[in-house]
Amino acid sequence: MNEQLEQLKSKYKSTPIPDELDFVVKRAIKQSKKRHGGWMKSLVGVGAAAIIFVTGINASPTFAKALSDVPLVGSLVKVLTFTEFKVDEETANADIKVPVITNMENKTLEAALNDKYLQESKKLYNDFTAEMAELKKNGGGHTGVESGYEVKTDNDQILSIGRYVVNTVGSSSTTFKYDTIDKKNQLLITLPSLFKDDSYIKLISENIKEQMRQQMKADPDKTYWVDDKVDFESFQSIAKDQSFYINNDGKLVISFDKYEVSPGYMGVVEFIIPTPVITDALVSNAYIK
Repeated sequence: MNEQLEQLKSKYKSTPIPDELDFVVKRAIKQSKKRHGGWMKSLVGVGAAAIIFVTGINASPTFAKALSDVPLVGSLVKVLTFTEFKVDEETANADIKVPVITNMENKTLEAALNDKYLQESKKLYNDFTAEMAELKKNGGGHTGVESGYEVKTDNDQILSIGRYVVNTVGSSSTTFKYDTIDKKNQLLITLPSLFKDDSYIKLISENIKEQMRQQMKADPDKTYWVDDKVDFESFQSIAKDQSFYINNDGKLVISFDKYEVSPGYMGVVEFIIPTPVITDALVSNAYIK
């Protein structure tokens, strides 16, 4: 068991983190010590990325509130709302909440994740305002977007956070992205890193197809694009890096965006993979029970 866990840790630590983020972390810590003295040291527990972010966007009230809720360094990893981009007009509405992960010992990973969340949100907001301006230029129209996050799992070992984006006008679309973190070992868990080789792709895909068939048989209101029985391209296989998280029971959950494997009325759909289906392909049972 110990040998398997070491293999997992070695594999997860090889997850690429942009080199420039390590520089960002070191620079932020150095600057905070020089400019702000002792009280600024507490911000290191919030993540070096947050020190830089606070000067980049107009989020002082939200950020101050977040800091007041942050426990002391060394306590449990937390997820907070760092800031929120909002537009509330008659024909244009946006509500984009930006999460921030705090209190990780692995500051490079923490900064990488928080930078990713902020950049995703800023791009979403910029794209929205550009679309809003284009609509006004061409005579008007409605546009809307909502984005936020859900903590799917938060126990002694696992933190799984999902970020969603919903297009709220017209034929609305919904996407979900997840990050799953080993809080004890401060590691980012990827789907391929859970398995010995790529055999998991077929194992999981075939199980999902069977679950789709069973669900449709049990409930005529459910529809999945499977077995070439629809006019759309049927589901064949998950992606190697398919969206996933690990739930509180230690089960692997595979997620599909709205319209990805089923009609829009089905929304985002998830499938819990029975552990016996993938046991032989797992590197170990450290995470999947």
